[in-house]
Amino acid sequence: MEKDIDGENPTRVNKYACACAIVASMISIIFGYDTGVMSGAMIYVKEEFQINDAKTEVLAGILNLCALVGSLCAGRTSDNIGRRNTIIIASLIFFIGSVLMGYGPNYPTLLVGRCVAGVGVGFALMIAPVYSAEISSPSSRGFLTSLPEIGISIGILLGYLSNYIFSRLYLELGWRMMLGVAAIPSLFLAIGILKMPESPRWLIMKGRLGDAKKILYKVSNSPQEAEIRIRDIKQAVGIDENCNDDIVKLPDSAKTQGGGLWKELLLKPTPSLRWILIAGVGIHFFEHATGIEAVILYSHKIFAKAGVHDTRKQILATVGVGMTKFIFIVLSTFLIDKVGRRKLLLTSLSGMVVTLAALGFFLTLAENSGGHLIWALVLCIITTYAVVMFFNIGLGPVTWVYSAEIFPLKYRALGTGIGVAVNRLMNATVSMSFLSISGAITTGGAFFLFAGVSFGALIFFYFFCPETKGKSLEEMETVFTRGKPSEKVNK
Repeated sequence: MEKDIDGENPTRVNKYACACAIVASMISIIFGYDTGVMSGAMIYVKEEFQINDAKTEVLAGILNLCALVGSLCAGRTSDNIGRRNTIIIASLIFFIGSVLMGYGPNYPTLLVGRCVAGVGVGFALMIAPVYSAEISSPSSRGFLTSLPEIGISIGILLGYLSNYIFSRLYLELGWRMMLGVAAIPSLFLAIGILKMPESPRWLIMKGRLGDAKKILYKVSNSPQEAEIRIRDIKQAVGIDENCNDDIVKLPDSAKTQGGGLWKELLLKPTPSLRWILIAGVGIHFFEHATGIEAVILYSHKIFAKAGVHDTRKQILATVGVGMTKFIFIVLSTFLIDKVGRRKLLLTSLSGMVVTLAALGFFLTLAENSGGHLIWALVLCIITTYAVVMFFNIGLGPVTWVYSAEIFPLKYRALGTGIGVAVNRLMNATVSMSFLSISGAITTGGAFFLFAGVSFGALIFFYFFCPETKGKSLEEMETVFTRGKPSEKVNK
């Protein structure tokens, strides 16, 4: 076993665990790229295939509906074949979807490619945070589990840059290059994942105690920390603390049975598990119900409504959205283990309420003036970036860290999968309805609506999301057990 003889500082980030989390997060870069690149590619797809707004909304949102299916399948898949192998499957699905989209001779084929890629998205969004959380020490779990969200931000930024670069090509080739180039990293990632270790918690859940010990000594900051983590996981799974066998037989209560787990989690949960489920699903619901996908996916439309009418200038302005997202998501990863999840959430939502309302106000002024008010145009761009800033300082990264860490080991994959399914459902709802809502109540009115939802989210997080900073994964049920939600969260 490889011991960290100089790792007496419990707060430092283990290099091996960090490397594993970075590799796992690369699948999020591919997903983020697909999200960002579609924002610009839609302009050219619509021009070539002469599709209306309804078909454009379907093209944008179908990925997330299929991701819903993928995330539900990923939970059970990762419990059966392991976290690492599930990442490999997600990479291969992405590869197939990217090839189909890059080929795209017609609208139906492009739609099929988006569907296939969507299943890969569902797998990726569920497994990357879970894997990162399960290899991390409590002191660095927030940072390492935030890496998939950084990956998404990097991917979105690369997608926006790809839009700008490939927009110089002729129509039929440009958007196909934008969408198809993602196949290359998907294939390399599937191969690279083979060098990564399996999640030690999954190994213990399968009775492979010897293999799990070897990995825990590598991903812990000291031998003492590794022993504590092994002991805590044994207790959570139901294995005798003094058992040192390499292969152990698990008690029946620790075995994951598909139908039984669904029933225990959804129909007959304990009070603490019910609270965890409400918090885990609720945070995923509000992440996209607050409208961030409208800003990311339709930023070119927002800038057009504000008065930016040149297509390439619209695409260039979206690069600023990607830069803002990346900068503040990186800042958040360094704050999440110091400031805590709860404070970042409440700060983020407070800022979003104000900036979404301001964006709605300035868009209304810009639309009514026909785009002739330059100061309104400038303020629309500034407030768009401000919305992205507040989202990525808290709600964006904390959603994935929080939901991946609060579920008990036995229910973690299933619970996270349900949360991701809700996340993708809301993402699809926003992306497939934003243009229609904007047409009905104006683009400014749509953002007033999102501001109202954000205020509701702020209230929800205040009462139902306790702080989890510094707690081990095995302590989470205790965090959600003592006292009533309204009493506990303020501590």
